[in-house]
Amino acid sequence: MDSLQTLASWIRESSRIVFFGGAGTSTESGIPDFRSAAGLYLSEKSSPYPPEQMLSHSFFISKPDIFFDFYRGKMLHPDAQPNGAHQLLARLEQQGRLSAVVTQNIDGLHQKAGSRRVLELHGSVHRNHCMSCSRYYGLDAITGSEETVPRCLECGGIIKPDVVLYEEELDHKVLTDSVQAIANADLLIIGGTSLTVQPAASLIQYFQGNHTALLNGEPTSYDTRADLIITDRIGWAMDRISEMLG
Repeated sequence: MDSLQTLASWIRESSRIVFFGGAGTSTESGIPDFRSAAGLYLSEKSSPYPPEQMLSHSFFISKPDIFFDFYRGKMLHPDAQPNGAHQLLARLEQQGRLSAVVTQNIDGLHQKAGSRRVLELHGSVHRNHCMSCSRYYGLDAITGSEETVPRCLECGGIIKPDVVLYEEELDHKVLTDSVQAIANADLLIIGGTSLTVQPAASLIQYFQGNHTALLNGEPTSYDTRADLIITDRIGWAMDRISEMLG
């Protein structure tokens, strides 16, 4: 509990907090992560194609039917609800203490909890567009499509999720805004990420503030540089911290 009290005190002292998060932020909301022992990449055995291949741009173009079967079955969790981590971060933003959430997640749970400044490095399942005419679609265009490959109502083009697939570049503005937010932060909270996905993980090197807290259930390459390590489940830990903050 001492480590949670330490982080709570740092939060009280800070006014430009940035949260940098990954898939582990949402596991307590029922969304599996990718690289842990129980994660999607190691547990998915039903397809002859590895998940990394099915989530690549070239696979999407060449085998969109298999892509969408996997995408709908494993990547979409429309009924998931925010947990204690999402809720505390939204509360800190409303109080003017948190300046941005930088997330590798595509699930939209930060916004569902009430966060407004969310920089989504890998896009969002809630945004989709026609590859031919660029018409915008919401998530229901994917989940409610009667066809395996969803198609535009106007031109018949394939509707592509606005998520960053392997072989695709991250959005330049989102990257720039994320670097700026982290560079200006006085407290950096890193949560639920193995810090192995690049270039996203490299963004934390721009932090120049007072303290770095790392909340993750498994060791990361950044452990020796963080000021505080918390290995408790992040949703549970953030609930406790929220109680301490009153």
